[in-house]
Amino acid sequence: METITLNNGSTMPLIGTGTNTYGKEGNQYRGELNGDFSALSSAIQVGYRLIDTAISYRNEAGVGKTVHDSGVERSEFFLTTKIPVQDEYIGSAESVEQTVLQSLKNLQTDYIDLYLIHHPIEDKGKLKQTWQVLESFVDQGKLKAIGVSNFDIELLETLKSFARIQPAVNQIESNPHTWNDELIDYLFAHNIQPEAWGPLSKVTEDQESALAKIGEKYGKNWGQVLLRYQVQRGVVVIPKSHNAKRQTLNLELFDFTLTTDEMAEIKSL
Repeated sequence: METITLNNGSTMPLIGTGTNTYGKEGNQYRGELNGDFSALSSAIQVGYRLIDTAISYRNEAGVGKTVHDSGVERSEFFLTTKIPVQDEYIGSAESVEQTVLQSLKNLQTDYIDLYLIHHPIEDKGKLKQTWQVLESFVDQGKLKAIGVSNFDIELLETLKSFARIQPAVNQIESNPHTWNDELIDYLFAHNIQPEAWGPLSKVTEDQESALAKIGEKYGKNWGQVLLRYQVQRGVVVIPKSHNAKRQTLNLELFDFTLTTDEMAEIKSL
């Protein structure tokens, strides 16, 4: 597995698995929890070590148990979770602190590799308060890296204006429907790692066909070509599948390299 180095010196796998439908009825995001984390177990078995969850997914504890019970050393995993932005979680410094402590308990670990603010906090006071609590957990070694999700340039500039510890990651949508190139360029320029959620989402049939055509000479499918485009330009991806074969295929990105022309063609989709 190839990795990148974050601005705090930590290494992060270039590909991981999302978990937002794991452990739920019908594999649906809003499905009732059913405790079935066999898809996550399968992902771990085929080689995923970056595991991305969130409090709002309601399955943090199940993800933690599955990782803990996997038999793989904790040090091999890169665990990410996210704090919601409702007052229940960020209304006070104490509520932020209790939320982080609950995440540590749910994930059955004494440290979390990456802790993200899940959505923009427009109130500068609450954003500053939340960030300062997260910074205190970094000081304690309980959070290795902290970052954000779905933040735009303006809000990142606000955060950077008072942050003692700069955000390590911004997890954003990036796929052929919304490449988010301007934001990604900004992130690279400011040493913030872009991470793409939904990297295989919102792809039209025409786009699939174009990607599949590129993949023919490499023996790769359209999804592998699309994921390769992202990791080749340095963007971390977190595709998700409940199928072991597709999970395996999504990892097989490092035995081919797209040409400059192919990269340009994919960018133009």
